This record gives sequence, structure tokens and C-alpha cells, in this order.
Amino acid sequence: MEVTFCIEALQAALARYGSPQIFNSDQGAQFTATAFTDCLKAADIAISMDGRGRYLDNIFIERLWRSIKYELIYLMAFEDGLHLSREVSRWFDWYNQHRPHQALDYRTPSEVYQNSLTTESASAHA
Repeated sequence: MEVTFCIEALQAALARYGSPQIFNSDQGAQFTATAFTDCLKAADIAISMDGRGRYLDNIFIERLWRSIKYELIYLMAFEDGLHLSREVSRWFDWYNQHRPHQALDYRTPSEVYQNSLTTESASAHA
């Protein structure tokens, strides 16, 4: 993964959702690159990195990657990179918008996220 791809993804996410308080990643070269960390600092985002080689530090993301591998990647023969990209995008939409999660009391991540926005908005106006 190239640092420019990660910077573009970060900028798109910031434009769409705003700045989080903290950005957590592993110590991959793209996330430790000066250009990437400068983008985080410019947006006043605290930087957090997992211990080198410590998958347990980011267990939720590791579980997500396991899910996509066993529910999509290993089950399909992709024609090319574009086909793979489309199917991964479709899978993430399904995962976030339609798939109930036991850890979220059988709600979707989208439902939980939207509820948090409503709760924050109500708290701000109280």
C-alpha cells in the first residue's frame, strides 16, 4: 500500500466525517511516513500506533480482516483488480449497513454510528 493512497483515503474520510480525536494504526511504512503523520498533525489528530508485531493491540481490525477473507476473498475467483475492488466495496457496505453484529446487540455498525450522532447532537443542545 502506497502512502499517497493512504493520504487520499484519509483526506476523503476527513472531508466526509470530520476529524476524529485519535488515529490508531499499526507501524506500517505508509502510516509512519512523514507525509502521512503531517496530515494527521495538520488536522490536530492524536497519533496512536500499535506495538510492532502485536496483533492483539488492534484485535478488532484483525477480526474484521479475518471476516472479509473467509466470507469473501477466499470464496471468489476475481477476474482482475477492478472486480476485487468492487466486491470488497460491496462487502463493506453489507457489513456496515446490513449485517447485525452480536457485539453491537445485534444492530449494524451504521445504526450504532447514527445513534451516536443523534445522542451527541441531543447532548450538545441540552
